[in-house]
Amino acid sequence: MQAVTYYAVASRSEHIPASIPLRTFPQRVGAWSMEREFPMEKEVQDVLRADDTLNRWYVNAGRTAGASLFIAFFKTQRFGQAPHSPKNCLPGAGWVPVEDHRVSLTVPGAAAPLLINDYIIAHGDEQSVVLYWYQSHGRVIAREVQAKFWLVADALRYHRSDTALVRIIVPVAGNNTAQAEHTAMEFTRTIYPDLVRQLPR
Repeated sequence: MQAVTYYAVASRSEHIPASIPLRTFPQRVGAWSMEREFPMEKEVQDVLRADDTLNRWYVNAGRTAGASLFIAFFKTQRFGQAPHSPKNCLPGAGWVPVEDHRVSLTVPGAAAPLLINDYIIAHGDEQSVVLYWYQSHGRVIAREVQAKFWLVADALRYHRSDTALVRIIVPVAGNNTAQAEHTAMEFTRTIYPDLVRQLPR
C-alpha cells in the first residue's frame, strides 16, 4: 500500500486547490460561540506539519456545555505531511482509550448519515468523549485505511491529496457519559454545514 501511495501521490503533478484560512471559521455557530482560541505551539506544529490549524473552545448559549474543536488542514500529502490519528496522539499526552467504536450521525446538508469515530478517553479520574474523522473533498472518512485508499484514488483521478482532520472533544461531567456524547453530537451537527463551506470540495 505504501508503494502504491507513493506512486500515486509523489510521482505525479498535483493540483492544490485554493483554501479559506481556518481563522475565518465562524466564532458563533448556531447557539454555540467561541470562548477561547488556543495558538498552536511551535513544537506541536513542527511535528504535525499541517498547513493550517484551528484550535478553539466553544460554549453553548446557557454556558451549560462546552466543546473543543480542532481542525488540521493539509494542502498536500506529497512530501510526507499527513494527519496524525488522535488514537496515536492522545495516548502520548497521558490519555488512554476506554471505549472505541464508530457512530452514524445525521447532520444538516449531508445526503447520508456521517460515519465517524466515537471513543471515550480517560486520564486518571477525568474522561472525555472524542469524535473525529477525515474530511476530503466533501467526503467524510472514519477509518485510517479508508483514508489511504481515497488518498490514492483522488491522487490518480484528480491530482489532489489535500485533506483535513476534524476532532471534537467534550469532557464528561459527573460521570454522565451519555450527556457528553449527546453534546458532542449536537455540536457536530451545528458546525458541520460551516465546515463543509470552509474546506475545499
